[in-house]
Amino acid sequence: MATKLATSFGYTANVKSISFILAAFLLIIQAQLWLGKGSLPRGAQLREELAKAQSANEQARGRNAQIEAELRDLREGLEMVEEKARNELGMIKPDEIYVQVRR
Repeated sequence: MATKLATSFGYTANVKSISFILAAFLLIIQAQLWLGKGSLPRGAQLREELAKAQSANEQARGRNAQIEAELRDLREGLEMVEEKARNELGMIKPDEIYVQVRR
């Protein structure tokens, strides 16, 4: 009878210690999840920062596209003005030599 009590007592002690160790691990994992470097609140904060950065990038892309369109218009406009000045007014650039050929 004494051996039965010792065996059952030892088994119960092992189960209790394993249960305690598992509970401690669970608490550590939960602490990391809520308070650690990669915690849930930090993840939410990073998602919010990402959304703000993406919004700012979209606004910058829009401004860039507008500036590119204005620049393209200015380049094409200057080329058109230069072409009209050459053809209609006979203007030349300072380094050019104008030769008129009559037929």
